Amino acid sequence: MTKLKVLLFFLLTFFWMENVWAEEVSRAVIFTDTGSAANVRKGPGTQNTRIAYAQAGGLYKLVSEQTYPDTNNHKNCSKDWYQIYYNGIATGYVCGDHVEIVRSYTTDDVAPQTSCEQEMANLGFPSSYWGGLCNIKSKHANWSFTAVKSNISWPDVINRESACGVNLIYNTEENSGFMDKSCNIYGNTYVGILPQGVAYYMDPRNFLSERYIFQFMHLAYDNNFASNYPTATLSILKDTAVYNYHKAKNYDMAVGINNVGQTMNVSPIFIATRIRQELGTKESEYNLYSGVYPGYENLYNFYNIGVTDGCVQSYGREYCGLEYARKNGWNTVDAAIAGGVSFLANSYINNTQYTGYFQKFDVNRDNVDKIGGHQYMTNIDGARSESDTAFTTYRDMNLLNSTFNFYIPVYSNMDAVISNVGSGATGENAEVNLSASSVATIVTSSGYRYDTGLISHIAIGSDISALIGTLESISGHGTVQVKSASGEVLTSGLVATNQTVTITTQNGSETLTIVIKGDTSGDGIINALDLLQVQKNILGAYNLEGAMGKAGDTSGDGVINALDLLQVQKNILGLYQIEQ
Repeated sequence: MTKLKVLLFFLLTFFWMENVWAEEVSRAVIFTDTGSAANVRKGPGTQNTRIAYAQAGGLYKLVSEQTYPDTNNHKNCSKDWYQIYYNGIATGYVCGDHVEIVRSYTTDDVAPQTSCEQEMANLGFPSSYWGGLCNIKSKHANWSFTAVKSNISWPDVINRESACGVNLIYNTEENSGFMDKSCNIYGNTYVGILPQGVAYYMDPRNFLSERYIFQFMHLAYDNNFASNYPTATLSILKDTAVYNYHKAKNYDMAVGINNVGQTMNVSPIFIATRIRQELGTKESEYNLYSGVYPGYENLYNFYNIGVTDGCVQSYGREYCGLEYARKNGWNTVDAAIAGGVSFLANSYINNTQYTGYFQKFDVNRDNVDKIGGHQYMTNIDGARSESDTAFTTYRDMNLLNSTFNFYIPVYSNMDAVISNVGSGATGENAEVNLSASSVATIVTSSGYRYDTGLISHIAIGSDISALIGTLESISGHGTVQVKSASGEVLTSGLVATNQTVTITTQNGSETLTIVIKGDTSGDGIINALDLLQVQKNILGAYNLEGAMGKAGDTSGDGVINALDLLQVQKNILGLYQIEQ
C-alpha cells in the first residue's frame, strides 16, 4: 500500500494580511498502486457498505483532517480512514492507504507563500488552483501550465451547461446525488445532471492531479513523441474488439491512426483514445466498425459522429452512424479513420476546442450565449475518462518525465455558490434558451459548420433534398425547411448562398443563412459572375455583405482581396478547389 504523505506547499511561518489568517483547506488525492478506483464506504472500515468509488488520481475535498480508526481491526486497510466529499456534496470514508494530502486555499485572494505559488500566480492562476498545480509540479518539473482566462462568470457557465440535454450523466447509484431525473429525455441509461453535478465535473480544480490533467493537453501532433506514437496507439487499442477485428483482416489500425495523425497534425494518442472512448473495448458497437451491416456494407464510423441522442431515439444507432458514413464517403477503414480525424481537426482542434476539456465543454468563447452549442459529446464524464486513458498510456511507456504543457481554464467569480434548482438552472428565475445550442449540435453533428446565424461547410453542388435529409436524420423528430432568398420554400435544386435553413426542435427553432464559399451570386455554382463580383468588390464598385461577403472571403482571412479573386479564378479553371 502507498504510504500517507503530507505535502506542505506553504512556508512554516505565519502569514498576516489585514489581521486575518490565510484560509486553507485540505484536499485528498485518491490513488492506488494499480490505478484502480478506491472504495468510498459508509463508515471507517471495510465491513461498511460501499457507497461510491473515488477515482484513482481524483482530487477530493476532505471534510476535515481528522482520521478515524478502522472499525474492522485494520483488515484490508493498514491505516486510519478519512472522511471526504466524494462527489462534491455527499460524504463517505476512504482508507488512508490510498490518501495523499495536498494543501490548497479555499479563496482566490491569498498572497503567494512559496516560489511555486508565486510562479502559478505569475501565470494567472488564482490561489485556489495552487495546491493541485504545485503538487503536480513537485513531481514533474518538465510540466508547464497555461491559464486560459475567461471573462465569463462561473455561474453563467454552469447555467448554460445545466440546461436539460446539454450534459447527461450515467444512471448509477453512485451518481444519484447528481442526477436530475426530470430531464430523462433519452431513456434510462443516461439522465440529466443537476447544476452542482455540472459544476463538479467542469471545475478544473477538481482534476489538478497527474491522472486527470491530461484533459487539458493540446491535441495537436507533437514531434517530440513521433517515435513513441506507434507503440502508444497500439497500447491503447490492443485490447479492444474494433482493433482485433480489423487486425484479423490484416489491417493494423494503430499504423493507420499514426499515419493520419502525422498528416493532419492531430495526436495519434488522442485519436486512439477517442475511438476507444466511443466504441468501448467490447463488441457492442460491432455494426458501426465491422463494415458488414446489411444495407451499409463497407461503411465504417469509428467515432460515433452523427450518432446523437435524438437521432438514435428516432432511427437507431446503425442508421445514424452508418448513414453519416455513407454521406461522407467512409467506405474504407482508412477513409473512416481519416474522415473522422478531419472532422475533429477542422471542427474542434484547429479552432478554440483544442483540448479534451474544451471539446466536452465549449467554454473557450467570448460570449456566454454561445456556450453549450458545439460539444462533441453529452456524457459529462467524457473528458475525465479520456484523460485517464492518456495518462495510463504515457505512464506505461515511461514518458511522464517528458515536457507537457496544459491549457487550464480560469473563470471569473469562481467562488460563487452553485445551487440545485428546477431542471437545470442556477437561479430561481433562471431561463436557458436551448434552441440555439440544440440547433448548433444538429448542424455540427451533420458535418456542417455552425456560426451564429450561419451554416456553411456544405459541398458545392449539394442538392437541397440531401441537405434536408442529412439535418433531419440527426434532428430526430425535428423539422427542416429551406427557403430561397425571396422566401420561397424549396425542396430540391442546388444549395446556394443566401438561402435559409430553419431547424425546429422540441426546444425551439433557429433560422440560419447558407454560405457557399465562392458562390457570391447565390446560384449554387462558382462561375464568371462570382469572379466579376469579387473583382468589383475589391475595386469598390460592388458591395458584398452578409452571407455574400462570407462567400467572397474564400481564403477565410476575414477580408476579400486578391487571394480570394485568384482562388475563385483557379476554381473555375479546375486548377484549385475552394475549401468549404
